[in-house]
Amino acid sequence: MIPLVIGIAGGSASGKTSVTQKIVERIDGQNVVILSHDSYYRDLSQFPGRGPSEINFDHPDALDTFLLVQHIKQLKEKKPIERPVYDFQAYLRKSESVTVYPRDLIIVEGILVFVEKELRDLMDIKIFVDIDADERLLRRLRRDITERGRSLDSVITQYDTQVKPMHLEFVEPSKRWADIIVPKGGENEVAIDMVVTKILSLMKK
Repeated sequence: MIPLVIGIAGGSASGKTSVTQKIVERIDGQNVVILSHDSYYRDLSQFPGRGPSEINFDHPDALDTFLLVQHIKQLKEKKPIERPVYDFQAYLRKSESVTVYPRDLIIVEGILVFVEKELRDLMDIKIFVDIDADERLLRRLRRDITERGRSLDSVITQYDTQVKPMHLEFVEPSKRWADIIVPKGGENEVAIDMVVTKILSLMKK
């Protein structure tokens, strides 16, 4: 069987990871590969003469989507890949990588995974996680301060100058490519159950 590819997009801190985890819980987790677009951020060295504050990490150009596309193609061909590891505090791609082996279900998750046509075309189901903008901001504040070592001021500044404008320019418009829209994120058990039922039916074919 050719692996099934599921794309899960949505705004920053919309609950994409929670939706992904709940899907995996309802499916044989040993048969799932999860690829986060965040792992494919370009290394700081690829932006010569620019510091982290001068880079828009919510713009598609900040991500090595070409490499992600190649990795998905390899996994669909039943070949293992070396997934990069990104250090969010140092803004650097680590020297070590993670070997990922092919599985029957590949979940690709990230705010911009529907933007590039070549990446979209690899997906069998596209899911957009939709949640109120204020809730996303609060979640992002908690995450970036506690998990990524950012200051309150830096998170708010980044949100005002990059996150919100890029959401309006790239993320929100990409919703039109979605096959399924999941309001309320991981809290929407009914929508998640429907998604799982569809995935399982496709995996049986």
